Amino acid sequence: MSTTDDAMTMTSETLTIKKTSLKEKWWHIMDTWKVGIIPLPLFLLAGVLIAIDCLYGSLPSDIVVMVATLAFFGFACGEFGKRLPIVGKLGAAAICATFIPSAMVYYGLLPDTVVESTTRFYKSTNILYLYICCIIVGSIMSMNRDTLIQGFMRIFFPMLCGEIVGMLVGMGVGLSLGMEPFQIFFFIILPIMAGGVGEGAIPLSIGYAALLHMEQGVALGRILPMVMLGSLTAIIISGCLNQLGKRFPHLTGEGQLMPDRRNVDQPTASAPLFSAKTDVTTIAAGVLLAVLLYMIGMLGHKLIGLPAPVGMLFVAVLIKLVHGVSPRLLEGSQVVYKFFQTSVTYPILFAVGVAITPWQELLHAFTLNNLLVIVSTVSALVATGFVVGKKIGMHPIDVAIISCCQSGQGGTGDVAILTAGNRMSLMPFAQIATRIGGAINVSVSLLVLGNFLI
Repeated sequence: MSTTDDAMTMTSETLTIKKTSLKEKWWHIMDTWKVGIIPLPLFLLAGVLIAIDCLYGSLPSDIVVMVATLAFFGFACGEFGKRLPIVGKLGAAAICATFIPSAMVYYGLLPDTVVESTTRFYKSTNILYLYICCIIVGSIMSMNRDTLIQGFMRIFFPMLCGEIVGMLVGMGVGLSLGMEPFQIFFFIILPIMAGGVGEGAIPLSIGYAALLHMEQGVALGRILPMVMLGSLTAIIISGCLNQLGKRFPHLTGEGQLMPDRRNVDQPTASAPLFSAKTDVTTIAAGVLLAVLLYMIGMLGHKLIGLPAPVGMLFVAVLIKLVHGVSPRLLEGSQVVYKFFQTSVTYPILFAVGVAITPWQELLHAFTLNNLLVIVSTVSALVATGFVVGKKIGMHPIDVAIISCCQSGQGGTGDVAILTAGNRMSLMPFAQIATRIGGAINVSVSLLVLGNFLI
């Protein structure tokens, strides 16, 4: 009887071990096999559910379905880019997440229902601005006050030097190729540094239509591809700079422009420390803080015409400098920043690729002469930022990545460039480079065109 009891006990224990082992294997798959941040079983389930909706011909564009759709395609494209040999470490993930969807739309490889729903969702929700405002506020709240002040005071000089050298080099290369000076500057170099599409290419096309007596659509068609190619070049260079920083750590602050002279036990912008007090309500308050600051920026845009992200940026800096929020709320903002950086970037880039990145425009501008002028312009701009930043005591690689943003495709370009460079905490400075720098370039150039060349 005892032997039988022992055998039954051993059998029961064996079954328990087998059951536990099977459960642990499943948990192991859930925790370690991932596409981006998505556990593989959930990724496959999302793919099946999206496919079923597509087969029925109706993929809802509401936020619930779009969260799954953008996450599925965005992380799939990003993961593909990360796993590419060599270029996977040079920013290919951000490039693939943006331009593969654009190419799939153009060649008809993406279901029409996905394209329509994604485009409708992106344009109706302005989800990009929620992303940008949470990134800006979170990164500003993570910075040391002294570093923040010094960074904003010093960043303009490398930006100015970079633009001057970039323009001169681009003009020199274009002239050596036999291109017309007017064409080189106003239809290649200036669009690259105009600050993207909404704040750059469109105002330029309106100005050209009025001053050069051409159709705005024609002008935009010539400008937009240069903006895209300039941004693509900047993404690649930013990825290369990130690898350079890994090889030569003394050249980078890993997301900080200025050398950090604080005590070593204090958190840095690139590695914020979160205490156990950061609960869900604090994180929610951090989101609300970012949204309210953006609303203030929108109000400033209506009153004085300053772009809303820039107005929000200045208010956030002011709040940080005067200790306007508690340390606990600062931590909540940092958690929000980290969440959007890790979980929302690739879905956003996928939506951008589908909704507002015309693949055919990129192909039309892909000529050898255009490419040489664009690459030389952006490379000179970035190299100048690197050298000048080092000379004035800043981290040269981080300054150079901000210089990349001067030739980015607006807010979407900033996201892709900083993602490729793994420096999302530099978003506040990137917004200055893109929006303020672009606005100045467009205004001055149209003024010169209207008063001296026409």
